[in-house]
Amino acid sequence: MSEVNKLNELLDIMARLRDPNTGCPWDIKQNFATIAPYTIEEAYEVADAIERNDLDELKLELGDLLLQVVFHAQMAQEQGLFNFDDVVEGINQKMVRRHPHVFGEKSFDNEAQVNANWEAQKQQEREAKGDPQNSILDAVTVGLPALTRALKLQKKAAKTGFDWPSVEPILDKIREELAEVEDELVQATIDPNRVEAEIGDLLFSVVNLARHQKVDPEQALRTSNQSFYKRFSYIEQQLKRKGMTLNNASLEQMDALWDEAKIALR
Repeated sequence: MSEVNKLNELLDIMARLRDPNTGCPWDIKQNFATIAPYTIEEAYEVADAIERNDLDELKLELGDLLLQVVFHAQMAQEQGLFNFDDVVEGINQKMVRRHPHVFGEKSFDNEAQVNANWEAQKQQEREAKGDPQNSILDAVTVGLPALTRALKLQKKAAKTGFDWPSVEPILDKIREELAEVEDELVQATIDPNRVEAEIGDLLFSVVNLARHQKVDPEQALRTSNQSFYKRFSYIEQQLKRKGMTLNNASLEQMDALWDEAKIALR
């Protein structure tokens, strides 16, 4: 079966799943809003397969992500908005339009010029659609993960010259924000909203440090999450070997196993 026929088969499967008379009850009742979380989840599972270098799993996860595109396109077609072909045509046109150095007669000397052209094209597209833009930061999607959005907001602002000149003032800012968190925590009456705001400022400053060190904060935290998972699992396994559980182990025992895990899992 050709690639085109396989894709048509997938489109047909989705249409049958959504058939109001003979389709799947779960698929039939879905809408853009209910499917959106699954779309985001599938994108993360693609990233997870890449991070684990599991290429067999990557193939499966890319299929799941493609299904999400097909699902949204099918729902849009049912409402007379657009269909899958329109989605493909739109991205084809965008890629050609934003790469005049590949598909046109323009030429660029370096990646910086390519990126500048990309941003200029995006701005022209927004203006053509009549999208209001009160700030250059409006181009940063609100629905991004918070760490990623913080990074993109900072990058946008930095392009205008609004940026720290070196790492030292960023470290000073982190210390300042940490002190403000501590100040909130020693108040006679702790205001949860104030604590949340100050912790948010602290995290934003840490993202700034990551950006200056060319570290992706989202990736850095994923790595730390995985490290925590492995070390905590090690604690569970060692306790089980001793006939113990997390519930009857003391904090001191778990802390000692944590230190042991840091060495054992290097």
